[in-house]
Amino acid sequence: MPAERRPAPTIRRLVALAVHLGSLLPLALLLFAGATGQLSVNPIQDLTLRTGKTALVLLLLSLACTPLNLLLGWKWALGLRKPLGLYSFLYICLHLLIFAGVDYGLDFGQIGQAITEKRYVLAGLASFLLLLPLALTSTKGAMRRLGRWWRRLHWLVYPAALLAVLHFLWLAKTAREPLIFGAVLLAVLAVRALRSLGAPARIANRSAQPPAQGSEKRHG
Repeated sequence: MPAERRPAPTIRRLVALAVHLGSLLPLALLLFAGATGQLSVNPIQDLTLRTGKTALVLLLLSLACTPLNLLLGWKWALGLRKPLGLYSFLYICLHLLIFAGVDYGLDFGQIGQAITEKRYVLAGLASFLLLLPLALTSTKGAMRRLGRWWRRLHWLVYPAALLAVLHFLWLAKTAREPLIFGAVLLAVLAVRALRSLGAPARIANRSAQPPAQGSEKRHG
């Protein structure tokens, strides 16, 4: 594993600020477009697509933080996973609110019918339900209470991301863009899988090494 590269505190603060501003910029642009009448001829579809795509981008960025640490030694990137993940969940909630409240007018009969008849709706809802407990347990208090189960629970982000990509693929008119998102997700999963497979080998290698000189017990 590469040696950790720690940027200066000022640079880390600037990176964190850039993450917050960059995550909120799509929302600001969306509100500005809505207020000035610059949405497309189908504003509901425009709002749904833009919030969903932003949510997926931020989700993949949050997942990319761990590979950046594993491959480049950027341990500081791990601190960006939480804000990126929470901003992604914010856009997911907006995406769901637009779908259920604006597009379907909170008609639960029609919403239920859409879930059973349209696979992209089912995939999107399943992704949201998997991410919901992760957002609710993102605090330090929840981490302490859950202990080792917290990390296991947060592995749900990977099937949730896969379902989100499928949601986009089944909804999009062309497969090119969703497949790009899928390739990024597969790359992230590949790095994590290689890391998991390599860890037992490193442990075995360390255990097979002879003890350091002078560490053996001397028998009189």
